[in-house]
Amino acid sequence: MRIDYEKRIFGLDIMRATAILMVMCSHILWIVPEMRGVTRKLFSIYGILGVDIFFVLSGFLIGRILYRMYINKDFTFKEVRYFWVRRWFRTLPNYYLTLIINIAVAVYIGNELPDALWKYGFFLHNFSTQLPWFYPESWSLSIEEFAYIIGPLLLYLILFLRRNAPRSRLFLQVTLFILALFLVTKLWYNYHQEIRHMRHWTLNVKSIVIYRIDAIYYGVLAAYISEVKPLLWNKIKHGAFAIGLFVLIAMNFLIPIKGWFITEYPAFWNVWYFLIKSIAIALTLPLLSQIRSAKKWIVVPITYISILSYAIYVLHYSIIMQLMKHFIPSEAMAGFDLVVYITVYVLISFVAAYLMYRLYEKPMTDLRDLPSIKNKYK
Repeated sequence: MRIDYEKRIFGLDIMRATAILMVMCSHILWIVPEMRGVTRKLFSIYGILGVDIFFVLSGFLIGRILYRMYINKDFTFKEVRYFWVRRWFRTLPNYYLTLIINIAVAVYIGNELPDALWKYGFFLHNFSTQLPWFYPESWSLSIEEFAYIIGPLLLYLILFLRRNAPRSRLFLQVTLFILALFLVTKLWYNYHQEIRHMRHWTLNVKSIVIYRIDAIYYGVLAAYISEVKPLLWNKIKHGAFAIGLFVLIAMNFLIPIKGWFITEYPAFWNVWYFLIKSIAIALTLPLLSQIRSAKKWIVVPITYISILSYAIYVLHYSIIMQLMKHFIPSEAMAGFDLVVYITVYVLISFVAAYLMYRLYEKPMTDLRDLPSIKNKYK
């Protein structure tokens, strides 16, 4: 696999690699359910934090693309459509392939398929109601897809109302509107729902589209600042990174120490935890987005993990781990056997992701650059 390292931003690869490794660590709890102590608490946090790193980073990347498109006077619906087509060539092939594989795995091992399986085809299975048990990691992909639709569409529609307004200001106003809208949806949920438990929160708030789209738009807001205030972006990079990292570490350590559990602090979990976490992650972007390289022995593995992160994400849990658990249950394992089991799980995940990327994901993504696609949609 040939990689043009000079065209990549190493700091953003660090974010992707960190995020996917965090997600994988969190799912190791299924292999070792009896894990206790600090390690279990850290792994539980990793799962929540890892996906949000993906969200903010995704928002930052699409935000920069959208902003540069938007300030162009020729911004039309054709431009919006071309943006969607490029994103769909990047995201949909892996999703639909692994959806089919998940269906086949469920049938093979004898699990019942969800009644509304068709909703998975349109990313509606976790739009506003509880996330089903089937293909659970797909929740974040639904949020991504709707985030790709809502922002560009609002940016286009607002031009009919304020055609002569400065485009840069309109971009900021739309971004802030989206952030405010989905803050309100979480406030609404917190006001109307009874206090329950963390599993209910995971399935009914954390993983639901109408409460989580704003996580991506904190990244879009960061992209706007980087484009409009590049000198400020550079000036604050070290301080912002230190604050963001401190807030993430301090908040997640204080939660168990101070007993900030959902039964006593529902508003914190339903509303403010998401907001604080997303802002803190966004604060790391000024520094990370300007790290271009490092020593080769560091750059190469991190870049490979970053490139394979999407394939790893859709393969490692409900396909690879579920099949491993089906054929070789890990509950009775301990010591060296358990280490071997986890090592095999990681190796299979990486090898399968590499094959998926080389043979399927990359060829499908490259289709968006064909002249026929550009001429048809651009």
